[in-house]
Amino acid sequence: MPYSFDYFKDDVKMHIMRNIPHYAKVLDVGAGSGKYGVMLKGYFDSIDALEIYHPYIDKFDLHSIYTSIFCGDVVDFDISEYDFIILGDVVEHLELKVAQNLIGYIHNANKKCLVAVPYQMEQGEVDGNKYETHLQSDLTKDNFIEKYPYMKLLFANDVYGYYVNYEFI
Repeated sequence: MPYSFDYFKDDVKMHIMRNIPHYAKVLDVGAGSGKYGVMLKGYFDSIDALEIYHPYIDKFDLHSIYTSIFCGDVVDFDISEYDFIILGDVVEHLELKVAQNLIGYIHNANKKCLVAVPYQMEQGEVDGNKYETHLQSDLTKDNFIEKYPYMKLLFANDVYGYYVNYEFI
């Protein structure tokens, strides 16, 4: 769905403001309804969005939230100009190997990354959007770290978790 859980959103915002400088170039991947853009607007000088499902761009008026909007797949997108990548409710929509390669690429390119994922959540198409299908519905707090060893747990409960690939205060 184009929405994410509200768990830990204030904590995540404070974490980002303590650990990522306001001048960092930010890419919100899978922007959906624009929750991260709205949450962080005013702190970062620039936040761009990448959304794979074009109808969401107009439906959620993403142009009013983000500096630039791109429609496409993160697997084919050039992230080289970005310092901080937000993968909010994205990883579960990718096949395991594809997601592992993506996170490995981000990490090896020395980009900071925040990942948010729901745990053990089955989901198919939503309103005809095939990209909403969860291809990793088996994720848990423990096996996420096993599958994505570059990541460190930031916040979690039994339903949802946040992870980062960098040291933090």
